[in-house]
Amino acid sequence: MSAAVAAVGEAAAAAAKKRAASRSWILFDAAGEERVLDADKYAIMHRVDINARDLRILDPLLSYPSTILGRERAIVLNLEHIKAIITSEEVLLRDPSDDNVIPVVEELRRRLAPLSSAQHDGKDLSGQHDVEGAEEDESPFEFRALEVTLEAICSFLDARTTELETDAYPALDELTSKISSKNLDRVRKLKSGMTRLNARVQKVRDELEQLLDDDDDMADLYLSRKLAGATSPVSGSGVQNWFAASPTIGSKISRASRASAATIHGNENDVEELEMLLEAYFMQIDGTLNKLTTLREYIDDTEDYINIQLDNHRNQLIQLELFLSSGTVCLSLYSLVAGIFGMNIPYTWNENHGYIFKWVVLISGLVCALMFVFVVAYARHKGLVGS
Repeated sequence: MSAAVAAVGEAAAAAAKKRAASRSWILFDAAGEERVLDADKYAIMHRVDINARDLRILDPLLSYPSTILGRERAIVLNLEHIKAIITSEEVLLRDPSDDNVIPVVEELRRRLAPLSSAQHDGKDLSGQHDVEGAEEDESPFEFRALEVTLEAICSFLDARTTELETDAYPALDELTSKISSKNLDRVRKLKSGMTRLNARVQKVRDELEQLLDDDDDMADLYLSRKLAGATSPVSGSGVQNWFAASPTIGSKISRASRASAATIHGNENDVEELEMLLEAYFMQIDGTLNKLTTLREYIDDTEDYINIQLDNHRNQLIQLELFLSSGTVCLSLYSLVAGIFGMNIPYTWNENHGYIFKWVVLISGLVCALMFVFVVAYARHKGLVGS
């Protein structure tokens, strides 16, 4: 009874831990500040202005494939364990205490940090104009955050692929040298893991390829450009509620405008900057997929080799069975002769010519041996056994 109560308590604790993890977020803004948020889904929806269906994609308790969605004022990103919402001034990353997410948090903390002291020193030496030019040349905030997440997921999948290769190739070589149940079960588990990993890599690759093939989808990811257009005199009155919902954006929009000046004032259909970014990581994830394809081909070649070996052993067993069956038939005929002469049947030719035991034995044995040789020669002539 106590064990059952303990099990129920552990299950409840695990469920509570999952619920707590589902509410845990870490926020990074363009000023390099960070803080942990313990907010429910309604608070998050109100903050980043997305609907419940988009937020449900990021629910760790639900299983959704890898997705990158561009919305009016946010990028909803679900890449394996990386579940984030990116705006033009903020990044919200889910479950920051997860072991796989911690490296992403560290990289975001490093890459989204404010200007370093070296840059400020350069300001004193080169003047305000040079620093402003450097700020104008840097990518928009959402692209820098997106680059961190893409780099993290591509590196994570590539590391898993490398680990799989390290385990798979020696196992396949060992199976080739010695076919056993243990080696076969080991390779079977590795092949199952490879299939699952291949599906995960393929999904990320397909998502990047889909974005690269559609300029409209890429244009939706230019949040700074859309926000700058919304703050124009024509449409500025329509975004006051957005600034109220996200004070960070309202207080730092001027820096975002400077950082992405080239993007904002350029053609609205110009997606070259994002296209170059996505192509770089598409090539990386495609290389990871090629590694898995090569590994699958090696596994298939190993399976073909093993099947050939098994077929060869099976043929050898069939040949042995043929030889044994032929020998059994010949011995049966020999036993038939012995049985006939061993019957208690009266006959007179034995009284006239004496005993002919040795002749019966010799002639019967010779006939059976010749019959066995004839069967084997006939089988070789027809190609039933190897030469």
